[in-house]
Formats: sequence, C-alpha cells, structure tokens
Amino acid sequence: MYYGYHFWGIHLIWWIIWILFLCWIFFTPYYIPGRRSRSSSLEILRRRFAAGEISKEEYEERKKIIEADLAKYS
Repeated sequence: MYYGYHFWGIHLIWWIIWILFLCWIFFTPYYIPGRRSRSSSLEILRRRFAAGEISKEEYEERKKIIEADLAKYS
C-alpha cells in the first residue's frame, strides 16, 4: 500500500534538478574579470569623433591620454 510518504526515487531527483538550476541562476557571476576588452574607451572615442561630437584636436588629445593609461595599466 502507498500512503503518499515515499520521498525517494524520481521525486528526489527532481528536487535536486530544481536546486541546481536555482543555484546556477543566482550564483553565476554576471561580471567576469577580463571579459571586456580594454579598447572599449577608444571605440567610444572613435564613435564620438565619427558622429561629429568632438573636434579632431579633442580626439587626438583624448586618444593620447587613453593610450597612455592603457600602456600604464597593461
């Protein structure tokens, strides 16, 4: 006779699957170091120059600063 108190078997496996799934969702890091390229600031600067938001002098000046910072921290 089955009284509804049988916990082991496939029911336990489903609980394990749900717990693993929830752990994967909540404990997976969203920020992974080194994932973003360091040239992103240069790309933004190039886009602003291409859009005409900054002048050529501003572009060259800021590019030198960014490249110096990248060289310092690499």
